[in-house]
Amino acid sequence: MARKPASGPVRYAVIGLGHIAQVAVLPAFANAKENSQLTALVSDDAEKRAVLGGRYSVPHTFAYKDIDACLEVVDAVYIALPNSMHAQFTIRAAEAGVHVLCEKPMAVTVDECERMLAATRANDARLMIAYRLHFEHVNLKAIDLLERGAIGEPKLFNSTFSMRVRPGDIRTERAMGGGTLYDIGVYCINAARYLFRAEPTEVLACSVNNDPDRLPEIDETTAAILRFEGERVASFVTSFNAADASWYEVVGTKGRLRVEPAYEYAEGLAYEITTEGRTTKRQTVKRDQFAAELIYFSSCILDGVEPEPSGEEGCQDVRIVAALYESAEVGRAVQLPRYEPARRPDQQQEIRRPPVSKPETVNAPEPSL
Repeated sequence: MARKPASGPVRYAVIGLGHIAQVAVLPAFANAKENSQLTALVSDDAEKRAVLGGRYSVPHTFAYKDIDACLEVVDAVYIALPNSMHAQFTIRAAEAGVHVLCEKPMAVTVDECERMLAATRANDARLMIAYRLHFEHVNLKAIDLLERGAIGEPKLFNSTFSMRVRPGDIRTERAMGGGTLYDIGVYCINAARYLFRAEPTEVLACSVNNDPDRLPEIDETTAAILRFEGERVASFVTSFNAADASWYEVVGTKGRLRVEPAYEYAEGLAYEITTEGRTTKRQTVKRDQFAAELIYFSSCILDGVEPEPSGEEGCQDVRIVAALYESAEVGRAVQLPRYEPARRPDQQQEIRRPPVSKPETVNAPEPSL
């Protein structure tokens, strides 16, 4: 049976102290102290444990081999490990009765996702996938505008998410679950799903690589087309070898909505909506998207509520990623099984917290150039 603190903050261990953990997750606890407490750090890097443990006054630090001891002193974990390690540590935590907030993608294979779901269900542990945009103002506003018919009936979704990834970064390694769709494609897939309020029925993809010396193990760029329920179409391109881009656009029968930047956490997001020849623009200041996740997930633990985004949500995106890579390999469209989510994100989930300053990192270089 999973732990449920009677009162007070939920005690967290952050497992994995790479770049995202250091610049975003660890600082976020200061904005989430109302119900979340950073209690333990887990890494095999002794310097990280010492420096970061001191910086954030963390009472417990552990190496990976001591994970069982760590799980005895916390109520929840934030998993910020390479993709290939998500399933292993989620299952380990769940079997110890510890709740799990896991970075996306949920895992590398659908089988891993299903084992994660089975373990958390069997032990009554909450499992949430870290889709921070489910709590962010601009993306939730976009959902609201489309639901209210601001651009008529949404018909088309198009998006680009690209960056130049540093050679040797773990997201370029196949054994670590690397690849553009796993790392950034899930944002485009998830956005299309929550904006259309529907699920894809089949997918078609093409992957290319014109720089195999730099990216020898994974796709450099993948273009995808998703056919959705209601005969709507989503398309997007992801790349690890192109200039920074982060946007999506939805075209409806009466107008269009564009969000740019759409997927970032280090800056404020913005959108513009065009109807009847007039364009209205709105921009937000930078906010702490990671504190919002922590506050929400801790509330779910304390109140005994199933989170949204759930493990089922994460599994569906991995299911779509797997189908897209299969399509790129076999050169034809791939059908998807029917899926009906229990819930989708809406404006009631918005949580606003002020931004954090970017701290100095310890043995964690920037993932992109």
